Amino acid sequence: MFWHNFKYSLKVLFKSKALIFWTFAFPILLGIFFNIAFSDIENSEKLDIIDIAIVKSDEFNKNIIFKEAFEGLSKGNDKLFDITYTNLNKAQKLLEDDKITGYLVFDDDINIVVSSSGINETILKYVVNEISSNETMINTLIKKDINNEIKKGNYNINYEKIYADAYKLVSKDTAKINNISNKNLSYTMIEYYTLIAMTCLYGGLLSMYIVNLKLANMNSVGKRTAISPIHRGKMLVSSLLASYVVQLTCLAILFIFTIFVLKVDYGNNLPLIMLLALVGSFAGLSLGVIVATLIKTNENAKTGILIAITMLGCFLSGMMGITMKYIVDTNVPLVNMINPASMITDGFYALYYYSTLDRFIFDIVSLLVFSFVIILISYFGLRRQRYDSI
Repeated sequence: MFWHNFKYSLKVLFKSKALIFWTFAFPILLGIFFNIAFSDIENSEKLDIIDIAIVKSDEFNKNIIFKEAFEGLSKGNDKLFDITYTNLNKAQKLLEDDKITGYLVFDDDINIVVSSSGINETILKYVVNEISSNETMINTLIKKDINNEIKKGNYNINYEKIYADAYKLVSKDTAKINNISNKNLSYTMIEYYTLIAMTCLYGGLLSMYIVNLKLANMNSVGKRTAISPIHRGKMLVSSLLASYVVQLTCLAILFIFTIFVLKVDYGNNLPLIMLLALVGSFAGLSLGVIVATLIKTNENAKTGILIAITMLGCFLSGMMGITMKYIVDTNVPLVNMINPASMITDGFYALYYYSTLDRFIFDIVSLLVFSFVIILISYFGLRRQRYDSI
């Protein structure tokens, strides 16, 4: 009976024109519109190599951390800076002639001199702050090691070795700033991430539709199901499995279309991208179940409510404006912490921009927790439903 109901549910879902439009056709149409709207934006706003100057001085030569960091950032095909090493007067002249973004002066402190504010100036300041943070970490480790040696009664301290060990320890994980921006700086990708998130959540339309078929207060099929001797748990699971299969089919088509037709680059972590899509679809399925079971209204109203919830979640995660996600994360982070669309887009963001998987794993776990909590609430809500007459 399980597989019979599974096959029946598949046929019912594929025959629904409205569901096919929202889960198959609409995401593809939206992807085409995104491609038309954003195809030339990044070419006109591409981040170029930043020209800067560093004033040569004894203080700069002694600062090994900054010296090596900037040397690393000005080499290779993906370098971030073109650096001119010169004296103070020439650096000032280059800045006045707009030939450089800014210049650095090393005295007792590190001074950043710029003539205006913009993205290049912000990047320069950020890089200097990051290197300064690493320098502070190294100095802290050095002091700690020296104090430990003194406590042991060892006053014959090898300062060069302590410094080298501390520098090596910090450099291993944080001191080296890897410039991956030229490869990965594609802020319009957030639109495609929200498109995938929206498609995952639209899977809730499938699960909501199939759950409504099993509810006695929604239609005649549900009434017959309610009085039949069939195990309702198995029937519901097989129906939800069918909706999940349809949803994954829709996602597979969308991925194939965006990758091979629209030439969207999702990065090199395809297995992890598939994992995120699977978990995101499960979250969308759970959202459809809770709307179907807890909201007491007709099917059209439930569909409108679910679409509204989905579009609001996508809006807050950056679909209608890429700055919205940043605004929400900055001012009301709790909203996106419980927003499944934001969790999905954030998972893609983490894969695309970050070299570690910590943030990605956090998003996967958050989606699973969200899904199981929603399904648990739906289960208890469904168990409490009783009908005086059907």
